[in-house]
Amino acid sequence: MMKSKINNSIGLVKFYKQMLRIRMCEESFVEPILNGTIRCPVHLYSGEEAIAVGISAFLNKQDIIFGNHRSHGHYLAKGGNLQKMVSEIYCKNDGCAKGRGGSMHILDSSINMLGAAPIVAGTIALTLGAALTLKLKNKGNVAVAFFGDGATGEGVLFESMNFAALRKLPIIFACENNYYSTHLPIRETRPNYPIFKIATGFGINSYQVDGNDILKTTKVCEKAVSSCRKGEGPVFIEFKTYRLRGHVGTSDNIQGTQTDIRPAGEIEKWKKKDPIKRLERYMLKNRICEQKELLNISKKVEVQVFAAHQKAQISNFPKEEEVEYYVFR
Repeated sequence: MMKSKINNSIGLVKFYKQMLRIRMCEESFVEPILNGTIRCPVHLYSGEEAIAVGISAFLNKQDIIFGNHRSHGHYLAKGGNLQKMVSEIYCKNDGCAKGRGGSMHILDSSINMLGAAPIVAGTIALTLGAALTLKLKNKGNVAVAFFGDGATGEGVLFESMNFAALRKLPIIFACENNYYSTHLPIRETRPNYPIFKIATGFGINSYQVDGNDILKTTKVCEKAVSSCRKGEGPVFIEFKTYRLRGHVGTSDNIQGTQTDIRPAGEIEKWKKKDPIKRLERYMLKNRICEQKELLNISKKVEVQVFAAHQKAQISNFPKEEEVEYYVFR
């Protein structure tokens, strides 16, 4: 399976298109966020695209994923509808959650993305329940919990790992370690101990991988998904990555101001590890694509994203008398 996806040009070009689609979609929200057209809080996934694409490369429609506050990439990589997601972020009635969820509550049962939530570690236990259901049905499907490094300080993660290991559940704990828990650098929130090792105490197969390298990411993800499908129990993956935009909105305050957060040099360092640029360089060097082909892909994606915004902006908001429809209490 890996050879057909990774070692041929078709697979690599597909990954490139998927990552670029996520990136261009995310960056397209910057202007409407700044001018106030988009009113809900938005957490952009720019810089972390190889993780969502790497995992979803080995998932099928029946596999289940749950996200967090930064889940646009998870949704699109799983096969979500670009137009419906953009409309959702504008809180329009034709959004994937009928305009009730906004950016932080992306949900679409048609592709088995069964929810995202801003509560830290809030969807891990939900993924655990989904994994238990999948095992009871015995159809070889997998559940994936996406969460950030901040969630590793929550007890529910450890309780879930314990139960998943005990019952050998088909769940992947996908930790996107972008080195910041909201605005706190990871060095101020946890000891210098690799995150992926927290799972070994439960007997869970665990990996640490460069989450900005789609080639390395897919190799680990294929192994993890295959293991879960075989009934070998849960897998924990720590993806080392970095968000290129702010925690929420478009940017953080850069060090040197009264509200210091990230040093400018750190951001520039990680821009050199941009997962999309790295794949571009790899494909050009190995003559998988020419620059002209990459530009054509970019133009096509740009048109799709622009069209999604155009439609979303003229779509209707939920009617006032219907605003509580589809909302569970």
